[in-house]
Amino acid sequence: MERNRQFDERYLAFGAAIVKLLPQLPPNKVGAHLGDQLFRSGTSVGAHLQEARGVESRADFIHKMQMALKEIREAKY
Repeated sequence: MERNRQFDERYLAFGAAIVKLLPQLPPNKVGAHLGDQLFRSGTSVGAHLQEARGVESRADFIHKMQMALKEIREAKY
């Protein structure tokens, strides 16, 4: 369980870091577009990981984890 708590803290910190970064983006169309995309992808990681905890099958678990990884990669890009 300690491992789960540490994992939860890491993706919560990831989402919080994204939210803190957003005001630093330029206040123009490009900044707004990039900020919106970064906000959506960066903060949805935690939601996908939480959903993975409540799945009913191994295949669904793998799918949820793949979605979380996809969002992390998108935010990184």
